[in-house]
Amino acid sequence: MSQGLLDAYKGAKRPQAEADEARGVSRRTFLKFGVSVGAAAGGGLLLGFSLPAVSQDQKSGKSVIGGDANEAPQNGVFAPNAFIQIDTAGKVTLVIPKVEMGQGVYTSIPMLIAEELEVPLDTVTLDHAPPDEKLFTDPLLGGQLTGGSTSIRYAWEPMRRAGATARTLLVSAAAQQWQVDAASCHAQAGQVIHAASNRSIGYGQLVEAAAKLPAPQNVPLKNPKDFKIIGTAVKRLDSPEKVDGTAMFGLDVRVPDMVYAAIANCPVFGGTLASVDDTNAKKIPGVRQVVKIDNAVAVIGDHTWAAKRGLQALDIKWNEGADAKLSMKQIVDDLANASQRNGAVARKDGDVVHAFSNAKTRVDAIYQQPFLAHATMEPINCTVHVRADSCEVWLGSQVPTRVRDAAMAVTGLPADKIIVHNHLIGGGFGRRLEFDMVTQAVKIAKQVSTPVKVLWTREEDIQHDMYRPYYYDKISAGLDANGKPLAWQHRIVGSSILARFAPPAFKNGLDPDAVEVASDLPYDLPNQLVDYVRQEPHAIPTAFWRGVGPTRSTFVVESFIDELAAEAKADPVKYRRDLLGKTPRALNVLNVAAQAADWGSAVPKGQGRGVSSCMRSAATSRSSSMSPWSRARWRSSAWFARSIAAWSSIRTRWRRRCRAASSSALRARSTARSRSRTAACSRTTSPTTGCCVSTRRRLSTCIS
Repeated sequence: MSQGLLDAYKGAKRPQAEADEARGVSRRTFLKFGVSVGAAAGGGLLLGFSLPAVSQDQKSGKSVIGGDANEAPQNGVFAPNAFIQIDTAGKVTLVIPKVEMGQGVYTSIPMLIAEELEVPLDTVTLDHAPPDEKLFTDPLLGGQLTGGSTSIRYAWEPMRRAGATARTLLVSAAAQQWQVDAASCHAQAGQVIHAASNRSIGYGQLVEAAAKLPAPQNVPLKNPKDFKIIGTAVKRLDSPEKVDGTAMFGLDVRVPDMVYAAIANCPVFGGTLASVDDTNAKKIPGVRQVVKIDNAVAVIGDHTWAAKRGLQALDIKWNEGADAKLSMKQIVDDLANASQRNGAVARKDGDVVHAFSNAKTRVDAIYQQPFLAHATMEPINCTVHVRADSCEVWLGSQVPTRVRDAAMAVTGLPADKIIVHNHLIGGGFGRRLEFDMVTQAVKIAKQVSTPVKVLWTREEDIQHDMYRPYYYDKISAGLDANGKPLAWQHRIVGSSILARFAPPAFKNGLDPDAVEVASDLPYDLPNQLVDYVRQEPHAIPTAFWRGVGPTRSTFVVESFIDELAAEAKADPVKYRRDLLGKTPRALNVLNVAAQAADWGSAVPKGQGRGVSSCMRSAATSRSSSMSPWSRARWRSSAWFARSIAAWSSIRTRWRRRCRAASSSALRARSTARSRSRTAACSRTTSPTTGCCVSTRRRLSTCIS
């Protein structure tokens, strides 16, 4: 998920927002910070609170929850989207709609709570939230999903304020019990302490009394200088379970009477199953049945080995459909032809046509970047049990509500009859923002009487991924006598992920994710035109891939800047410095990086040194809405620059290994049975630069 998507959503009203307004709850009301207090089932303190978008005004701190004694509800009942529970043993549980997939949110978000609540970090635990966008929508992303590096951005103040509110309630409860002024008490390490009388009491003993108190308003937050946990290096809370094997990923799910499914999908996207002879498969011990669906066939077995052997014994015939003969050349030709069309304008400054006419030199280039699979460490899997009146799904997903909706669509059951058990994710990278595996697994499970785990092999995973689009970038620059750009024109051609994934964000033919970075360069380019042409690659599905927009735009832009520097016979770092006069922040990072990399010194034989710059809008235009701690982290440009310097020193060695790995991968793919042809391409290698070259065309190096 990209910054472009976040920005696009700011101006696009989602269906949920429309529904809220229809029943009298405006988006602004929904996004205000609110806290409710109540008793938890089984005893304890339960706090509900909203997680507002960072652009909303949070100064009032007033509750807008229906039934709040301090403020009448505004045309409806406010629905909080996360909960804190403190039980009578003092255990703090946070239920939140963010999924842990290796990024550390199951430690970082508890840090926010623990800091303000004054409890040891190891006493805070997280539970997965059930799918419910009415309760658990992330206002930054417009749904209940994990992505876009937004977890801390959206939780920074609300989580801390919720912790501070709970602390204030507990202190008040203790003060009432002791009949002292609350100001004479303080919280520390899960206890309330009254120093004057040398008394202390644990949170667990106070929660029931605290639950009866009204929610306080305008609770002050800690000054960052007083932080004890935030900003420190702590051990991840989920590491012990991952080390000892008790952590539960989707792949680890075991339920009573579960069977296993091995699956073969049609090798051509858009194809269907014609027929299958399962005579030999059914003779294999452990094989229970063979299930046929529209574009795949699955063998159900008592264990994975039986299912896999049964699958190999099938005689399958496919209807490969219209794309049976689709080739990589046809896809690239379609992109090249599309690049001749004018696109949706992402940025237009000055007069590009006039600037080109005054340029002394013109440089043109075409960059192509191949389809890329996600190749997550945890293969695609989904366990499903379909009954007559219910459906249970077990997996790790970044979009639990879309998982639920997919199960509803296949089974016809209402939402309250679908149960989604979300688990840790062994690598998301955008792949688990999709739910195609759920639709398929539920279709199979409808024909099986017991719970069934559908597991894709790595071959199926790669061959039937939803890929990063194949991009075709046509870029030109007009240079003055000193080699400085007078004109800059960049046309991006490729599939639109947003048009499918989030239609409201795809406006007037423009995909904000596809043009991210390219449309917001830090360089001084007085005359520039950046546009986008949508060209879908037939039936080949595309999806968000890792860092999305910047992972591909930065390669194109920075490679072309290097070409312009070479044309001007200028040092790459100096050339960039001369273009960064209007963005001192980026210039400072570049200078620190160059110094740390000892730029200009001799390079050992067999090595090289390169430089690349990327400044996303989130680090600049949004700095005013960042927390003080976040701004401090962004100001640490020296730390960032050292990372760049470390990369520059190993870049050439990696390039050699990646070329070898890419060649091996291409050879393997060329011999595979895949008819999707997702990554086949011919390439020649420049003996001087090590880049893939073909008549001033560039192909990005595949890093698997």
